[in-house]
Amino acid sequence: QLGDMVTRQALKGRETAALLRGIFKGSPCSQRSGVLRRLQVYKHCVPLVESGDLHLGKVSEIIGLLMLEARQLPGHALAELAILFVDVIKGGNLSNGKSLELFSTVLTALASSKESLAYGKGELNGEEFKKQLINTLCSSKYVPFCQLHHALVRLKISQDIPLSAEELQFVVEKVLRMFSKLDLQEIPPLVYQLLLLSAKGSKKTVLEGIIVFFNQLDKRQKEEQRVPQSVDLEVATMPLDQLRHVEGTVILHIVSVINLDQDLGEELIRHLKTEQQKDPGKALCPFSVALLLSVAVKHRLQEQIFDFLKTSITRSCKDLQFLQASKFLQDLFPQQYDVTTVILEVVKNSAFGWDHVTQGLVDLGFSLMESYEPKKPFGGKAADTTYGLSKMPAQQACRLGASILLETFKVHEPIRSDILEQVLNRVLTKAASPVSHFIDLLSNIVVSAPLVLQTSSSKVTETFDNLSFLPIDTVQGLLRAVQPLLKVSMSVRDSLILVLQKAIFSRQLDARKAAVAGFLLLLRNFKILGSLSSSQCSQVIGATQVQADVHACYNSAANEAFCLEILGSLRRCLSQQADVRLMLYEGFYDVLRRNSQLASSIMETLLSQIKQYYLPQPDLLPPLKLEGCIMAQGDQIFLQEPLAHLLCCIQHCLTWYKSTVHLCQGAEDDEEEEDVGFEQNFEEMLESVTRRMIKSELEDFELDKSADFSLSSGVGVKNNIYAIQVMGICEVLIEYNFNIGNFSKNKFEDVLGLFTCYNKLSEILKEKAGKNKSTLGNKTARSFLSMGFVSTLLTALFRDNAQGHEESLAVLRSSTEFLRYAVSVALQKVQQLEETGQTDGPDGQNPEKMFQNLCKITRVLLWRYTSIPTVVEESGKKKGKSISLLCLEGLLRIFNTVQQLYAARIPQFLQALDITDGDAEETDINVTEKAAFQIRQFQRSLVNQFSSAEDDFNSKETQSLITVLSTLSKLLDPASQQFLQFLTWTVKICKENALEDIACCKGLLSLLFSLHVLYKSPVSLLRELAQDIHACLGDIDQDIEVESRSHFAIVNAKTAAPTVCLLVLGQADKVLEEVDWLIKKLTSLGSDTSEDSSQASNQTQALEKGVILQLGTLLTVYHELVQTALPAGSCVDTLLRSLSKTYAILTSLIKHYIQACRSTSNTIPGRLEKLVKLSGSHLTPQCYSFITYVQNIHSESLSFVEEKKKKKKKEDEAAAVSTVMAKVLRETKPIPNLIFAIEQYEKFLIHLSKKSKVNLMQYMKLSTSRDFRINASMLDSALQEHNTEDAENEPDNESSTAEQPDENQEPKKKRRRKK
Repeated sequence: QLGDMVTRQALKGRETAALLRGIFKGSPCSQRSGVLRRLQVYKHCVPLVESGDLHLGKVSEIIGLLMLEARQLPGHALAELAILFVDVIKGGNLSNGKSLELFSTVLTALASSKESLAYGKGELNGEEFKKQLINTLCSSKYVPFCQLHHALVRLKISQDIPLSAEELQFVVEKVLRMFSKLDLQEIPPLVYQLLLLSAKGSKKTVLEGIIVFFNQLDKRQKEEQRVPQSVDLEVATMPLDQLRHVEGTVILHIVSVINLDQDLGEELIRHLKTEQQKDPGKALCPFSVALLLSVAVKHRLQEQIFDFLKTSITRSCKDLQFLQASKFLQDLFPQQYDVTTVILEVVKNSAFGWDHVTQGLVDLGFSLMESYEPKKPFGGKAADTTYGLSKMPAQQACRLGASILLETFKVHEPIRSDILEQVLNRVLTKAASPVSHFIDLLSNIVVSAPLVLQTSSSKVTETFDNLSFLPIDTVQGLLRAVQPLLKVSMSVRDSLILVLQKAIFSRQLDARKAAVAGFLLLLRNFKILGSLSSSQCSQVIGATQVQADVHACYNSAANEAFCLEILGSLRRCLSQQADVRLMLYEGFYDVLRRNSQLASSIMETLLSQIKQYYLPQPDLLPPLKLEGCIMAQGDQIFLQEPLAHLLCCIQHCLTWYKSTVHLCQGAEDDEEEEDVGFEQNFEEMLESVTRRMIKSELEDFELDKSADFSLSSGVGVKNNIYAIQVMGICEVLIEYNFNIGNFSKNKFEDVLGLFTCYNKLSEILKEKAGKNKSTLGNKTARSFLSMGFVSTLLTALFRDNAQGHEESLAVLRSSTEFLRYAVSVALQKVQQLEETGQTDGPDGQNPEKMFQNLCKITRVLLWRYTSIPTVVEESGKKKGKSISLLCLEGLLRIFNTVQQLYAARIPQFLQALDITDGDAEETDINVTEKAAFQIRQFQRSLVNQFSSAEDDFNSKETQSLITVLSTLSKLLDPASQQFLQFLTWTVKICKENALEDIACCKGLLSLLFSLHVLYKSPVSLLRELAQDIHACLGDIDQDIEVESRSHFAIVNAKTAAPTVCLLVLGQADKVLEEVDWLIKKLTSLGSDTSEDSSQASNQTQALEKGVILQLGTLLTVYHELVQTALPAGSCVDTLLRSLSKTYAILTSLIKHYIQACRSTSNTIPGRLEKLVKLSGSHLTPQCYSFITYVQNIHSESLSFVEEKKKKKKKEDEAAAVSTVMAKVLRETKPIPNLIFAIEQYEKFLIHLSKKSKVNLMQYMKLSTSRDFRINASMLDSALQEHNTEDAENEPDNESSTAEQPDENQEPKKKRRRKK
């Protein structure tokens, strides 16, 4: 009745609250009937409020009143109410959830109630009753459609009720388990409530749950993409974009909660750091990285987050590098985690509207590029960009930064101008440090979207204003990068021209060079109509991108005027310093090749320039005025006109002009007249210069053997400049005459004549340099021959078998000096390519042409080396290296260069070397097979070296051969049969050849180790080598005869110490590093107590087994070395340090087991016990005797000095003693460290023995007490004195001297051992 009344009042909107107050007033809680009445009202009001019929204001009013009054109800009534609520929630009858506020009040009141309440069959107090209710709520099963609803209900309740930590954890885990059953869209609100709840505790569980859940979704999504045709179509999960949007929303929720609750952010970083130690793949998945980057944007945690990400990236790169270098580790860790792919995936995902991640990505990209920027410039640009996989983790991190920025730039439009501005700012502000990585990034950005740059062209023009202050390399890189933009935007181009015009008249040399570089670039890229298309035409820009300025861009008349104006500006530069002229001469050829309409202007310019120095009278010697090329300022003399470069430029332009323009000129006769004019001029001039240069004597150039070439005097400097110019001119003419000679005998005789002139000068310079021992002596002047010509010349000299060419080529082939010169120039060119990524001369910066030339040169050198052995050739040679040896050096450099610069094209390179099947398809080139074929050729040569007579053995050649083999071995796939064959061959060589040459021995063993590591762990190999060293050098105890088990003949008296010994110790150190890394992994795996523990424990066991086996074998290696009589010096020093490291690593292994015993009640494995036993029996005692041995050698060396001291004068002796003392101190320094390491190891063994109840110390002998030493000789003399005093003690005395121990044993130790 009451209930109906309340409903009526509420629906009419009358004073419901007043009615309720009245009812409550009339039903005091002290009477039973009052309580019942109140309960009745509550039971009626809850469904009423949830029915949805009432106005919201009314609902709040009623609930407020009921909440106030609920406190007064007795415990049993509260319990009844609570049960009613649970039923309502289970039934899913809540529409707006308003009554939940009342439920939380009821639960809170219940918790504080002291009564015992009936529950089921027993009784509970209020707190327990509340726990039971929450339990029921969380564990009941629901109808699916209201799952989300229930979860939210639960969380709302949980936020309002004071929960204990366990209850909270229980609620959180239950909700997290529900995630997988819910629809994707329903997850974000649930996550938000969970995060709010986490303010009370369980932060780690909440974060971990969310990250793991989304990580699994991502993985499943990836699987589905990989296997699109899934068999169970019903299983196919969410669409990709929906998943990404949900993830984005969840990340936003987490960030907003972290902004309110700082601790949550710190908990996130802490959690990911610990996870990363155990399993980086779990910690840094795309979702968690995106989350970290979003948190980092405007937050005080930014520094922490970036530091964490940067260390994770470098650690991941280092680990990958570590794994790739060792087969032993690869077997233990089959799947490798690579953080770079994860981060690039985040960039890809961020395309789905994750704007909150982009700023973090940009900051991370720049942060990586700045933290790990290259330390020194590589010189040329190509060297940077085309190096294959860079070896250093820092370089990989820097490259990852650039990839992040580039990909973000492509995906997100709004942030593009920001990225561009930051890149340009860095190019300007970091002028002192190398900025090549930023310039490469800029270049890639421009290529990906030139039109975007048009919108921010003001930024680019601002940068141009600072051009004249930048270093020349930066300027060239920058202009090359923005060049596509110049074609699209007239305004940018005009502003650039203004800047360059100003710079040409700048006082700074660098600014003028920058101007020349800029103008040459413009000339190359603005084609005049009618110019021949060049295969090398600059980057093509799509039609859409050119619409902006289409008329301006291809208006060829404007272009022509524009180019001629620039040429006018450049002519002025021809009167400037040599450096500026040099740039022009080097750039003109490229301009011609791209813009052939400028040919006549350029050729005219060159003609007028050379006429200043050319003497036309046919009989005058020399043909060129060298005086005009130098300039004196005060007492300094320097080059003003690089004449050889000018001639070189003329020669290349002329050759190109004749080969190209003639083909295309037919109609324009009038022009042809004037063109032929300069062409004829040039040809006559070069002809005349050639003729007169051959006739000229050195005296005509004021140079002869008696001339002064020292760089300290003015005359010497002048002579040096003259000599280099004359040599350059000879080279230019050699190339010119060879090219136009078309295999005529007369021309080739001219070539040889020119070479004779060149060679005389080069010999004089070498001789003078040898006398002066000056630094410049070893640097031969850069050759003027172009790379293309070098490859043609070598092919003609060594491989040309055409009948018609034979007679003329015989002229050149008859001069060994000329052949040697040709090969050494090739060597020089390859070296330049290797160091800077480009060479001088035409096409020097075109990687494609360089690659083809390299292939040609390699073919010739390979043929020459393999077909004519050095031995044959050396019999007739006088001085200098033999041609074969030069060929071998060239091959070594080329193999290195190709792996660095052309890693992607190695298959084509090997294909080009294989002369047998030159026409094979390029599709299926098996690199391993081809490389193995080349390796076999060098193997033969090496075997020949070893089998040659002793006086024919060439150490230099053997070393080069070994290096070539190790370079080529990098191309073999370690899993292939060929690799195994090569390894067995190397082992065989080391076993059978008693090499006494130290450098070759070092090379061979390094090769052996580098191969062996990729096949399996090298510990057994080390053990055999250590036994050989021991047998070779003898034992520290001279009475012991070491049984000679020679495995490797390469270990002999000459090489055993220090060479082999240090190599073995170095390799042992690498194994120790691997073991140390594994133990760290073990420790982090050990702390992992997750659900997949069975799999983890299997992995742990495999790792433990690997570690113990490695250490066991290493102990036997040290066991041999510690007993070897090593000579004092580096070997002893390294061995002592290495032993300390071994004990430190044994200690960390023992610590790992102590930890394992704490966390689980495991017993220690038998393997470990064996290892400890081995260390106790085979290493520690020997270490102590080795220490004694070391101290004895040192005391002997000191006493030896004492002897000398008596013979020497006073003043010398102090110095001698002090140096020996210093040496002894330095070499005995590692001894205390070793003793400490041994004692630490024993200390932790005692701990482990206690923990595991296994007595491990039974295997350890007591160590030597080293507090004091009895000096036997002192004791002797003291006893002697004692004897003379007391003659009747004679028998005792005899016995005492008989008992006296040997000098190199310690009495104390002996006595201890008897115990």
